[in-house]
Amino acid sequence: QVQLVEYGGGSVQPGGSLRVSCVASGQYTPESYCMGWFRQAPGKEREGIGGMYMGGFDLPYYADSMKGRFTVSQDKTRHTLYLQMDNLEIEDTAMYYCAARKGAMCSADVDLQYIAVQTWGQGTNVTVSS
Repeated sequence: QVQLVEYGGGSVQPGGSLRVSCVASGQYTPESYCMGWFRQAPGKEREGIGGMYMGGFDLPYYADSMKGRFTVSQDKTRHTLYLQMDNLEIEDTAMYYCAARKGAMCSADVDLQYIAVQTWGQGTNVTVSS
C-alpha cells in the first residue's frame, strides 16, 4: 500500500507563487506509479491539474485548463512530486490533493480523471487572497 503526504500549502496574495510537495512512501516504487495533482474548491468538483510517470523521464501532462501557470515536476530520489503554482488567482483557492495510480502508461486522459485514482493524499489547503 502506498501513502501520500502533501506539504507546502498556505496563504498567498494574488499574483504570487507557491510550491506544494507530495511525498510517497510505503510499498512505492517510482517505476510502478503515475502521480498527479488535483484540486477541489468549495462547492465544486475535484478537478485534475497535471501529473507524470514517476519511473522515467517523460514530460508531465496537464489538463487543458491548467496549462500555463502550473508546473509539475519530481525528485525521483526523494519519491516526491511537486506542483509549482505561479501568478495565482483568487479562483485558485482550493484544497490540493496528490494522487497516485499504479501503472506505467500515464496520460492526462486517464490519470487526471477522478475515477482513475487509486490513492489520495490528505490534501493541503491553498488560499489566495488580498
